[in-house]
Amino acid sequence: MATFLLLLFLLSGAASDLIVVTVDPGDDVILPCRAADSFIRAVEWTRPDLEPPEYVLLTIDGHLDPTHQHPSFKDRVELVDRDLKDGDVSLTLKNVSSIDNGTYECRVASAGSRRRRRSIRDSDPMRIIRLQVPEPAGE
Repeated sequence: MATFLLLLFLLSGAASDLIVVTVDPGDDVILPCRAADSFIRAVEWTRPDLEPPEYVLLTIDGHLDPTHQHPSFKDRVELVDRDLKDGDVSLTLKNVSSIDNGTYECRVASAGSRRRRRSIRDSDPMRIIRLQVPEPAGE
């Protein structure tokens, strides 16, 4: 698992690059994202293909905001570094299954930013990750 995570970070080049991650059902996965600014006010992880368009994870001023979190991610996601040290805003997704297949986007608002939630979502993502969870063999 540690080798897999190291590979994920080595593959995470420029922010505009699409990263494709394949993980087995039942495993946990880290979706890497790093902000240039270490003073972070808000972190938003979304999946644009979800209906209704709710968050995978939204944290503001260090506090998780579950108000508009998509129910399929409740109690299954967390930031790797809750203290957001060194700009690490990577997401841990636990116990993945085929319903987690999709494109994930990471956005960040720095502490100096006065962006509201809507404007964070309207900004370009810092990282785009395509998660692939194949069906188990024999099903």
